[in-house]
Amino acid sequence: MHSEILAPVVALVAWTLAMLVWMLALRLSAMRKAGVDMGKLVGTRGADADKVLPAQAQWKAHNYNHLHEQPTLFYAVALTLALLGQGDGPNLWLAWAYVLLRIAHSLVQATFNRVSIRFLFFLLSTLALVALTASAGMAVLGR
Repeated sequence: MHSEILAPVVALVAWTLAMLVWMLALRLSAMRKAGVDMGKLVGTRGADADKVLPAQAQWKAHNYNHLHEQPTLFYAVALTLALLGQGDGPNLWLAWAYVLLRIAHSLVQATFNRVSIRFLFFLLSTLALVALTASAGMAVLGR
């Protein structure tokens, strides 16, 4: 059985991997320029890099982390809808809206990082996620 809602799920995973590549390319270069010797790093966390790397290089890392936070809820609800046979119609449109809004959020955060614009995309994507969750809840309860 194939559910259409799996396409936006795969698209968001692909976008997350694209952000990983972008982050690594810029962050590793910034680390070299800052004289960071990865061979000498012990027990540090990604957030420690905020102290030594340019903010623009870190914005990609921050966004990559964000793509592992709320989107995990999207994956769960989208897969639930797929299993319930409810992954088409309005749910599919909401799922695509969520993914496109998260991509827009990423592009803002990774480039010019204006918080007010980033927050708008976050808020709108959250509303799409709430609607998907409500739909899944009604489907699970048989309504």
